[in-house]
Amino acid sequence: MAHEDPIPARSAEEASELRDRLDPETKARRDAALRVVRKYGDPVLRSRALPVERFDEALVEEVRRMGQVMHDALGIGLAATQVGVMHRVLVYRVDPEARVAALVNPVLEWAGEEREPMDEGCLSLPGVLVEVERPIHVRVRAQDERGDDLMIEASGLEARVLQHEIDHLDGVLILDRTSRDQRKQAMRALREASASSPPLSVGA
Repeated sequence: MAHEDPIPARSAEEASELRDRLDPETKARRDAALRVVRKYGDPVLRSRALPVERFDEALVEEVRRMGQVMHDALGIGLAATQVGVMHRVLVYRVDPEARVAALVNPVLEWAGEEREPMDEGCLSLPGVLVEVERPIHVRVRAQDERGDDLMIEASGLEARVLQHEIDHLDGVLILDRTSRDQRKQAMRALREASASSPPLSVGA
């Protein structure tokens, strides 16, 4: 999610203002990281990722690289497909002080009935901010990069980020989860932002 890989994204004006305030080194790292992220129109973003069967040092390194890209891009979530890797792997960090968490082969086991709408942005959709309604509480079963089983009970922003990134692994974008009018506006924003860098936001 965008903080960017989803959520809640800031307005384009706020994003531009924040980008201008970044120190040159941070801005350079962010620009370099964003060049690695696949953008709307790349067929990999519409592809369903494949389950991971082999847990080895190569996977650990893949997770490390994804975490670094997400961090440098100022994001809070990133799916493997966003960097062109067809593995069911995601990384996220909602709390800036927390370590980057990795989920391998995540499965959304349960979602509560209570839902709320919130604006989401995405590193793969520069300039886009759309309202997406999602369950507030979810339970996700997964493995870590070493193959150990995990069960995540998440609420609020964490639940939203997880749903956003799992969508990516299924080839689903926030454009598919918003209204027709907002989708049309988003397509216009994508065209307008095609020559500029993506905005800062707090959401994959």
